[in-house]
Amino acid sequence: MSAPWPYPFWIAHRGAGKLAPENTLAAFRLGASHGWRMFECDAKLSADGVVILLHDATLQRTTSGQGTAGDLPWSTLARLDAGSWHSRQYAGEPLPTLENVTRFCRASDWLLNIEIKPTPGTDRATGEEVARVAALCWAQAAVPPLLTSFSPKALAGARHAAPHLPRGLLLDGLPEGWLDEARSLDCGAVVNQHTQWTAETVEQTQAAGLRALSYTVNEPEAARRLVGFGIDGIITDRIDLFAPAARSA
Repeated sequence: MSAPWPYPFWIAHRGAGKLAPENTLAAFRLGASHGWRMFECDAKLSADGVVILLHDATLQRTTSGQGTAGDLPWSTLARLDAGSWHSRQYAGEPLPTLENVTRFCRASDWLLNIEIKPTPGTDRATGEEVARVAALCWAQAAVPPLLTSFSPKALAGARHAAPHLPRGLLLDGLPEGWLDEARSLDCGAVVNQHTQWTAETVEQTQAAGLRALSYTVNEPEAARRLVGFGIDGIITDRIDLFAPAARSA
C-alpha cells in the first residue's frame, strides 16, 4: 500500500519550462503566476560546497560563464548572467542557490522537486549536501521537497544525510532490476521518461508501493496516454498549456 502522496499531479519543469531562463527565480515567479504550485529544479555544488541551481555540468549553455560550474567558487558563479541566453527580457538574471529558491517557495507554500545533478565524480557528496540543505531549509514544513536523481550514489548520499526526505529514482527507460534498485534506495517514486511507461509498468510500480511519475510531457496526447495508465504525476515545460489544478490533460 502506497504511503499518502502530498504532491500535486502537475510539476513545472525547471520553474517555467521554456518560457523563462531555466532554474532561475524569474522562472519560478513566472511559473507561479500561471498558477503552478510545484516546481522541478536541478541542483549541484560549487567548488566551495554551495548548492546552486544549474542543469548542465558546464556553464556556457545557460550562463555568461565558461567551464565546469563545480570547479568555480560561489563568489564567481554569483556574478554570472543566467538570463541573457534566453532573451533580452531576462538579461542579468543571476544563478540562484537552493536556499534562495527555498525561501521563495516557503513564503507561498509552493513545493519543490529537487533533481540532484552532480558534477561527474561528486555524486555522493552532492547528494549528501543537497539533502542536508533541503532538510535544514524545509524544517518544520508540512510537505518536504522530493529529491530525485539519475545517480544511485547521489540518492544513497541523500538517504544518509536526510533519511526522512522522500526520494525518487530517475530513469530513461526501465533496465533490468530497475524496481529492485528503487526499493533498495528506499525511494517512494520512480520518475521515468514518458515514452517508456506502459500501463503494465505503471501498475507494477504502484503495486510495489511506489509512485510513478513522468517527464517531460509537453503534448496533450502524451499526457492523456499517461493519465489513462494511472500515472501519479507529470513534469512539463508547457506551463501555458496544461491546467495545473486539474488531473486531466
